[in-house]
Amino acid sequence: MENIVYLCLFAFMAGFIDSVVGGGGLIQLPALLIFLPGVPLPTAFGTGKFAGIAGTTSAMVKYVRSVKINYWAIVPAAGAAFVFSFLGARALSHIDADLLKPLILVLLILVAIYTFIKKDFGSLHAPKLTHKKEKLYGLLIGAAIGFYDGFFGPGTGSFLIFIFIGLFGFNFLAASAAAKVVNVATNLSALGYFIYKGHVLYEVAIPMAICSVIGSQLGTRTALKRGVGFVRVLFLIVVTGIIIKFAYDTYGTGGSDFKKLSSAVEEWVGRKS
Repeated sequence: MENIVYLCLFAFMAGFIDSVVGGGGLIQLPALLIFLPGVPLPTAFGTGKFAGIAGTTSAMVKYVRSVKINYWAIVPAAGAAFVFSFLGARALSHIDADLLKPLILVLLILVAIYTFIKKDFGSLHAPKLTHKKEKLYGLLIGAAIGFYDGFFGPGTGSFLIFIFIGLFGFNFLAASAAAKVVNVATNLSALGYFIYKGHVLYEVAIPMAICSVIGSQLGTRTALKRGVGFVRVLFLIVVTGIIIKFAYDTYGTGGSDFKKLSSAVEEWVGRKS
């Protein structure tokens, strides 16, 4: 019971952060691995997905009601992400994820530097693509990000926000709203598989989901009230945190633990494939 209380607290924090700029999984998943010792890895992932998608969906609904959504870009991106997230999870057993870590780390650093230097990045909402191009680019981005999220995952929400701002011309609020729609699609694809295989601890996942929803509602309201400037600052903080965590897991003393976790995931997906 005490562990569930702690997990609910982390779910609340993850829901708050994720609703604004993504990255909630980096808070929630480590907490699950710490407070549910001995639980099989896929069950930890499934329980986290159940709680996470509740918060993400709650934030998405709030954004849809408050921010104008560009469905020409979002619907194709979400559809492609749903399909390719599953394919990415299947590919995990055939491709070495370690090969991508240096590239992803470099991309995250470039995203942080560009956002920090370009002060007006994401401050204005000025879509710059035709509907035809938005639909095409949405499909391509959804496929790429969906595959990445299913295959590897860290920084997915941050990458989505950056792409929707830089490529589509959205501001931070509109980009956060768009990212939530795509994230719901990728998470739903994975969660369906976990539920089908019985890898969800509902007695833990349900209270975590409730706290995640509360956190996401508070985070979304804060973002909408504080505006683009607040989201931009929080985005930089979260991306910097992801970079530090990523670098530590890949090259620091935490690398051995990260490799054990990665190997366990690859072995499990390989057996299921």
